[in-house]
Amino acid sequence: MKNKGFDNELYVKYQTETIKERIKMFDNKLYLEFGGKLFDDYHAKRVLPGFELNAKIRLLEELKDQTEIIFCINANDIGKKIREDYGISYDLEVIRLVKIFTKLNIKVNSVVITLYTGQTTVSKFMKKLENMGIKTYIHTPTKGYPTDVDTIVSEEGYGANPYIETTKPLVVVNAPGPCSGKLATCLSQLYHEYKRGIKAGYAKFETFPVWSLPLKHPVNVAYEAATADIGDINMIDSFHLDAYNISAVNYNRDLEVFPVLKTILKKITGKYIYKSPTDMGVNSIGKCIIDDNIVKIAARKEIIRRYYKALVDSKLNNNGDDVVKRIKLLMNELDIDVYELSVVKASLDKETKSKEKSIALQLDNGTIITGRKTKLLSPTSSLILNAIKVLTDIPDEVDLLSSNILKPILKLKKETLKSSSILNLNDVLLALSICSVTNPVIEKGIKNLKKLNNCDAHSTYIVDKIDQDIFRKLHINLTCEPVFDNE
Repeated sequence: MKNKGFDNELYVKYQTETIKERIKMFDNKLYLEFGGKLFDDYHAKRVLPGFELNAKIRLLEELKDQTEIIFCINANDIGKKIREDYGISYDLEVIRLVKIFTKLNIKVNSVVITLYTGQTTVSKFMKKLENMGIKTYIHTPTKGYPTDVDTIVSEEGYGANPYIETTKPLVVVNAPGPCSGKLATCLSQLYHEYKRGIKAGYAKFETFPVWSLPLKHPVNVAYEAATADIGDINMIDSFHLDAYNISAVNYNRDLEVFPVLKTILKKITGKYIYKSPTDMGVNSIGKCIIDDNIVKIAARKEIIRRYYKALVDSKLNNNGDDVVKRIKLLMNELDIDVYELSVVKASLDKETKSKEKSIALQLDNGTIITGRKTKLLSPTSSLILNAIKVLTDIPDEVDLLSSNILKPILKLKKETLKSSSILNLNDVLLALSICSVTNPVIEKGIKNLKKLNNCDAHSTYIVDKIDQDIFRKLHINLTCEPVFDNE
């Protein structure tokens, strides 16, 4: 890989060893709260060039004989909260993960629905899981949490939750997103294990923030930008500094909950296990950065992407601009200019020159390709056709799709379907696929679309959902100006 800043093989090696060592600390039973995405961690890939999308799965495959997985989902998120990179709800993401792990022969123990207070969407979701042969459990809000530790660690608190039977030394507790009840599930299980005489342990695996990097390192700031909507703030772990005189980075939620968590663990186990939130972690990611400068540049670009996403979200949802302001402050702290993402200026320049909505894309070799709105094509359609030409060495004057092919499609959309008066990217890709049957050059061009993986693109307008979905599937990092196409 060009401009590699992270050693993925080293990461899998270190991380596997670290988890094995932590299991040995306890009665050969560890509940590992697994934060972040198990699959397709695009954020990590973008900020740590060289990080493989499914690196975490590789390390779990290394440990699969010792591992089983419990998935948690907040009852309030079922059918509502969306995983942005795939555009699917959290409950569908849980089902997707269950199916994938089953195929990988990594044992899925069950799904826990947390914070249940009678939400109507829960029974239907449970039925789906039961039809798949997956056990489901219900956890209600923990009585006494967070202040009354005596009640929390009692039959009224964690004891009110059903015990989940597990058989493996490593129990990974994961969720489709934050605030899903992973910690409460781990602690509830610990309570039940100790009642049964099993001295199990708890640890936490979060990819970000990276505890061994400076507080204001762009990788850590990129994490703040990514979680600005839920208010995560990176901080120096004061508990770790006091205990070891070593500076480590953690985030506000872990720091805020640690005094209570430390007391709860003491109440369950009879001793103090950890001196700081950093102690609880098993993250080895910082040791695997091999070129800090490459990683810094990549992380700065990710902060810009998060900024544009916040701008667009604010425009679409009319929900104020608190997230925008928060990310802008982070950009100011690191003196980040949006033009560090080269495609921003390229797209704006194209619009100024053409006087039409435009989009720009940067290839891995630095080449900038642009597209603009025409009488037939959307800017995204023009861009992808131009990109295919460049990647396939097709002269610019050659039309991949003649107007004789495009006009009948447009006529069908306008007159019969009463739809858009312009061809979107989906229309164009379908036309290309049909033409590729008789044209080997177009067939080769379609195959070259995979070379757009992880390329940056920026448009001067908010790209419609159909085209956004295609860009997502092509793994193009798309950002947009907060402007509607018809403004």
